[in-house]
Amino acid sequence: MRKIRLQICVFLLAVVVMSLAVWGPEALANYQDRNILNQITRQEAGGESEGYRYSMSANDKLFILSKCLNSQTLPGDQWPVLTAPGKEDMGYQELTGSYAFVVNHRDPSDQEITDDELYETCNREIQELIEAGVLPDTVKEMEAGSYEAVRYLAVYVPEPRNNVSVWKLTLSTGIRNADRQNRLLDVYLDADTGKIYEFYVRTPLNWEEIDADAMVQSWARYMGLGEPTEYGQVNPLQETTPLFRKYSFEGMEGDSTVVTIGFYEGIKELFLKISR
Repeated sequence: MRKIRLQICVFLLAVVVMSLAVWGPEALANYQDRNILNQITRQEAGGESEGYRYSMSANDKLFILSKCLNSQTLPGDQWPVLTAPGKEDMGYQELTGSYAFVVNHRDPSDQEITDDELYETCNREIQELIEAGVLPDTVKEMEAGSYEAVRYLAVYVPEPRNNVSVWKLTLSTGIRNADRQNRLLDVYLDADTGKIYEFYVRTPLNWEEIDADAMVQSWARYMGLGEPTEYGQVNPLQETTPLFRKYSFEGMEGDSTVVTIGFYEGIKELFLKISR
């Protein structure tokens, strides 16, 4: 009798296991569907202007921006098309050449620095560069009323996803007798990170007091770049001052980016530039 009961229990257990194997997955799927179907869910999505943006390394962004700054002179008949208001949905097929530097009329994305955040970001980055020894500690903060700010897009035209959004700030020429001493005159900064790519600044320092090698090393760490190497093929005729040092950083596809640290002795203007 005991053996028969054991056999019945084994049979019932086998029936249960087979039933679960056959009907279990379907029942579980139906249960999960009831928790999803006819339910409203929310998910954060990037703005429309993000369509051509994706992550690039700091060296890639530096390389593209440098190429675009050196290629920003376009035929005269293209400027109205590229910079006219209402051209926010401009197609990249309208651009010529491999690199283009154009006014960015699109609204800033959620990740980009807005007009309201711009000067607070600039002054934070200035302080970071001072602490890193890239800028003299006498440099003054930037004020909204003293500068003109324009947002640009640097685009690698054959592959438009490779683009860099930047702000350019220029000390306004409309201010009479503006004191330029210890002030940044021109600045390019990344519209996503706020990092400063290029600057010109008036300083009380002399060229002999500036350690260009240490300066470029600190700037490279600040930017998140690799190690610089001294640029060997220097043509002094390309510069408007004899006081400069050139360095090379790894770029894209085996090419490199040239960074120049220089000084205009008469007006005591220090610069770091990635353009020619």
